[in-house]
Amino acid sequence: MLKIAVLVSGGGTNLQALLDSEARGENPNGKITLVVASKPGVYALERAEKAGVEHCVVRRKDYADPADFDAALLRVLKEHDIGLVVLAGFLSVLGPSVIEAYPRRILNVHPALIPSFCGPGMYGLRPHEAALARGCKVTGATVHFVNEECDGGPILLQKAVEIQPGDTPEVLQKRVMVEAEWKLLPRAVAMVCSGEVE
Repeated sequence: MLKIAVLVSGGGTNLQALLDSEARGENPNGKITLVVASKPGVYALERAEKAGVEHCVVRRKDYADPADFDAALLRVLKEHDIGLVVLAGFLSVLGPSVIEAYPRRILNVHPALIPSFCGPGMYGLRPHEAALARGCKVTGATVHFVNEECDGGPILLQKAVEIQPGDTPEVLQKRVMVEAEWKLLPRAVAMVCSGEVE
C-alpha cells in the first residue's frame, strides 16, 4: 500500500476528489495518509480533518532559505513514510532536493493542456484567462510528473474541455475542474499506485 501525501494551498477541491475516489475504492493500492498545507487556515485542512487524515502546515515564509523549506518538507514526508506526493493546487515550487528524493513519484495537476498556458506564473485563474484571451475553442487539464522544469515533467493524462461562448475565467475554471481535473487526478494517482505507470 503506497502512502500518499497531498500538498495543498487553498480550498482543496482536488484533495476532495482524491478522498472521494479513495472512499469509492478506486485506488486499492494507495492511501492518503498526510495532507500538507503551505499556510494555516486553508479549507483543505478542514477537509483532511473531516476525512480523518493527518495534516500539518509547512510554510515557505518560515524559512529564509528555500533549501531549508525543502529540507523541512522532506523531513515531514520521510517521517510519514510517504511513497507518492500529489500537488493539488500547491503554490510553493519544490526544490531539487525534494524532486530528487521522489523521482517519478510527484504528480501535479495543471489547469490547461500542456504545453499551452503553463510554466512560471501560470496558476489559478491565469491559464483560463490566457486561453480565453487567445480565443481558444478547447482547453483542459493535464496530470504530469514533476521535474526541475516548471510544468515540464512527462505527461501522464490529459483531457480536453470545450470553451463555451460567454465563458468567464471563473466559469471556465469550474468546468475544467469538474470535467477534467477531478477525474484525471484520481485516475493518475491510482495508475501510479498500481504500478501501471513506472
